[in-house]
Amino acid sequence: MRVSECVRCKEFPCTDVDKECYIIPDIDVQPERVEIAMISEATPKDPGDYYYAEGDPLFQRTTLQAFNDAGLSSKSIQDLLDMGVYFTTAVKCGKTGYGIKAATIRECSRILEEELSLFQNIKVYMLMGDVAIKSLNYIAKRTHGQRVIPPGSTYKIRGNQYFYQDKRVFPSYLQAGPSYFIERSKRRMISEDIAEALKLVK
Repeated sequence: MRVSECVRCKEFPCTDVDKECYIIPDIDVQPERVEIAMISEATPKDPGDYYYAEGDPLFQRTTLQAFNDAGLSSKSIQDLLDMGVYFTTAVKCGKTGYGIKAATIRECSRILEEELSLFQNIKVYMLMGDVAIKSLNYIAKRTHGQRVIPPGSTYKIRGNQYFYQDKRVFPSYLQAGPSYFIERSKRRMISEDIAEALKLVK
């Protein structure tokens, strides 16, 4: 299955994102093998930095480091994909400023919902950053009438157990991009969350 052939944005209604950076994962994947969905913020300004780009893209570099910090050494995103970890973004276009409007996250969550529905064997959702957390909450409100993750700072809420459709949900910090290397304390918490998620699928 090629994800980009199954899911797409048709109207591009959002006004605070760079549509030139629009990316849906253009990869062949065996959906039945995917057990972890790691959802980060938005696509990078440079498509060459995206998870599945060729060479040594930035998103791959920081994500591999996060998994290495968690005790799992891999050489590529493809290695992790082969292990059942799927990577995507909550917002499919690039940021134009520091933040992303709530209306944009809500609109793009419809695409994310369609994308995640392709994977029927998911056991864990990893929400890497506030945008991913808000996106899944929008999905949950539409489907179940209530959010999955309560409001509050990530460091205060991340130690609790959350579930969406009987699947474990981890609210965590953004691991994709240069910000991953800034705060050592966040790196530690990301690695702890990844390690806990991996235990659930081994």
